[in-house]
Amino acid sequence: MATLLLIKGVIILLIFGITLLIATYSTYAERKVAAFLQDRIGPNRAGIFGLLQPIADAGKMFFKEDFIPANANKWLFILGPSAAMMAATMTSAVIPFGGQMELFGEKFYVQGIDANIGVLYVFAVVALGVYGIMIGGWASNNKFSLLGAIRAASQNISYELAMGLSIISIVMMVGSLSLRDIVTVQETSLYGLSFMPSGTNWFLFYQPLGFIIFLTCAFAECNRTPFDLPECETELIGGYHTEYSSMKLGFYLFAEYINMFISSVIISILFFGGYNYPFMAWVAENAGQNIATLLGVGALFAKALFFVFFFMWVRWTLPRFRYDQLMNLGWKTLLPLAILNVVITGIVILAIKG
Repeated sequence: MATLLLIKGVIILLIFGITLLIATYSTYAERKVAAFLQDRIGPNRAGIFGLLQPIADAGKMFFKEDFIPANANKWLFILGPSAAMMAATMTSAVIPFGGQMELFGEKFYVQGIDANIGVLYVFAVVALGVYGIMIGGWASNNKFSLLGAIRAASQNISYELAMGLSIISIVMMVGSLSLRDIVTVQETSLYGLSFMPSGTNWFLFYQPLGFIIFLTCAFAECNRTPFDLPECETELIGGYHTEYSSMKLGFYLFAEYINMFISSVIISILFFGGYNYPFMAWVAENAGQNIATLLGVGALFAKALFFVFFFMWVRWTLPRFRYDQLMNLGWKTLLPLAILNVVITGIVILAIKG
C-alpha cells in the first residue's frame, strides 16, 4: 500500500511538472509558429534556436517591479491571478494520461485520481477559472480591466452551456462520467459498431458535430483568438490584466497556456481515443503492458500537442470576432446545435438498443 501511494505521488508530481513545462515552452512555440506563418525567424538569441527564451521571459517577469495600483483592492488584486493559476493546474488531476502499468509488484494507472465523476470535476474546476479573471478585473479599479472581466464572465457562461451539451452526448453513449471509461470504450467497439481498427474507434466518427461544437467552445473558454475579447489590446489595452505586472501578470498568461494544453488533452480524450493507438493490444501482448502503456502516453501527448499547434495556427490566421458576433454564435448557433445533437444521439441510442 505504501509503495502504491509513493508511486501515485510521483505520478502526480510528474503530471504537474510536465504540464508546467509544456505550458512554459508553449510560449516559445507560439512565437515560432507566428514567425513561421509570417515568414520571420522568431526567437533565436537566448540559447540554441532560442530554446532558452522561456527561461529568459520567466526571469524578466520574476525581477520586474511588483506594482499594485493605489486605489485597487490589495487582497483581491493578489487573489485574482492566484485563483486563475490554481484552477488551471487543478484540472489535470483526473485526466488519464495512460493505461495500466506494473512496477515493484504494484499495478496502477498513469492518472492522478481515478474519479468516476471526472467530467463533472473538469467542468467544476474550469468554471472556477473565470472567478480569478472577474476578481482581478474588478479589484484593479480600472474601467478597461472591469470591461474585460465582464466580457470573460459572459463569454464563459455562454459557451460552457454548449460545451457541456456536446459532452452529454458522449456520456449518454458511454453511460459513465469517468474519463477513463470514455477512453476505454474507444479502444474496441460501441454497441457492436466499429468503423475503424482496434484503438482508433474514436468518438470523432460518432459525434462529428459534437467535436466541432466542443472545439469552438474550447477556443472561447481559453480566451484564444478569434474569441479573445476579454483581453483584446485594440479595444481594452490589455483587458482584465491591464494593471498587472511582474509574476501576477505571469500567472494570468501562464494559466492561459496551461488551459490551452489541458483543453487539447481533453479534446484528445473525448474525441480521439486518448492514449489508444492502432495495434495497442498486439504491442501489449508482444512487448509487455508497460511498453504499450508508455507508447500510449506518448500517443496522447502527440495528439494534444497537435491541437496546441492548431490553437496557435488559428490565432495567427483568423481575425477577432466582434462582441455581438461572439454572443450570437454562442446562444443562437452553438447552443441550438448542441441541443439538436443530444436529441439525435438519444434517438439513435434508443433505436440501436430497442
